[in-house]
Amino acid sequence: MTDQAQADPIHAFIADTLKDHAVVLFMKGSPDAPRCGFSSLAVQILDHIGANFVGVDVLQDEALREGVKTFSDWPTIPQLYVKGEFVGGSDIVREMFNAGELQALMAEKGVPLGEQAEA
Repeated sequence: MTDQAQADPIHAFIADTLKDHAVVLFMKGSPDAPRCGFSSLAVQILDHIGANFVGVDVLQDEALREGVKTFSDWPTIPQLYVKGEFVGGSDIVREMFNAGELQALMAEKGVPLGEQAEA
């Protein structure tokens, strides 16, 4: 954990969340009810490739919404992390998916992909 994460409870929460889950999407809304088109797109892509992920709703807490931006040094939401590594926002996720790079990254990091159990 970085010194900044230790000093900032929001950054500590983000770091702990990333340690506890292989794939995390900091998003507006929830995976079942995204509250912006960019978050919806990221959820659709992750669902399509069968990634088991945790969605964290940044709209529930202003400090979290701003903190996730400073944690990653990325100005927009959603933000995708795989095995603690920042991947990018919805545009990058879409480009990586279209090129097959997102699936390759998941495989490289040891994240299992498959069909979603529920249709």
